Amino acid sequence: MKYQITSIQFDCSLDCEDDWSESDQIMTEERLSDVYVGQFWDADDEEDLMDEISTASGWCVKSVDYRIILK
Repeated sequence: MKYQITSIQFDCSLDCEDDWSESDQIMTEERLSDVYVGQFWDADDEEDLMDEISTASGWCVKSVDYRIILK
């Protein structure tokens, strides 16, 4: 199926990084969201969609909202 991302949240927390501040985390989450909202993805189901985006971005997806695009 084809999906269009309408909203997405990433988990950008890094507990092991001393130089990673909360503002860095928030800024990264916002920028990632800006990049991925509106994009189209091919995936088998929602779980596959989240896996595909996580792999592409390098960050775990917390939640995703989308529209299914009918052909």
